[in-house]
Amino acid sequence: KDVQKEREPHVYLSKEEVKEKIQSYNSSVTDKLKMTLNANGIYTGFIKVQMELCRPITVQSSQSQGPGAPSNNETAFYLPDGCVNTLHISSTNTVQEVIEALLKKFFVADNPAKFALYKRCHKEDQVYTCKLSDREHPLYLRLVAGPKTEMLSFVLREHETGEVMWEAFSIPELQNFLRILDKEENDQLQILKNRYAAYRGKLEEALRGVLKPG
Repeated sequence: KDVQKEREPHVYLSKEEVKEKIQSYNSSVTDKLKMTLNANGIYTGFIKVQMELCRPITVQSSQSQGPGAPSNNETAFYLPDGCVNTLHISSTNTVQEVIEALLKKFFVADNPAKFALYKRCHKEDQVYTCKLSDREHPLYLRLVAGPKTEMLSFVLREHETGEVMWEAFSIPELQNFLRILDKEENDQLQILKNRYAAYRGKLEEALRGVLKPG
């Protein structure tokens, strides 16, 4: 089970330290996803984000108007467990911007406020999971930890229900949530009805065998 760990303080690196760390990072990369240092001190690179979403997401066509806009081309479905996506970002991109970019890349219509980015660290045979604040910089964390995902990985999850700011959602989004919940409720109800109908049938068949004149 994951263990919650307090957020570690951000350590500011000089341009020379950043250069050295990028050189060390690139020398350890095995998947060609290297970092690049620009003349202005900003560096770019790649991060992989694992999707661990328990609730369905709403995907819209590329012609739709954006998050919260009503559309006839929206589909709600569950993402496959363990789906991993790669993003090219810069050292200035914040967690909030990474979440927005990730949703935009896959035409997800859901409000970014539904989601949170976590870092998962492996230390001393334990797994520590910590929710990142919106203003932290994922590429900096990737640089400091090195390229091995065993040392650090990123995970996208939904906020806990109590943490969601429902007032941040539009009316069409809230209505869509209700439609999804109604569908899930009806699906579960049908599963239960089928299960108990089959159970009833077996009981009746057993009773007929017992009460059959012999």
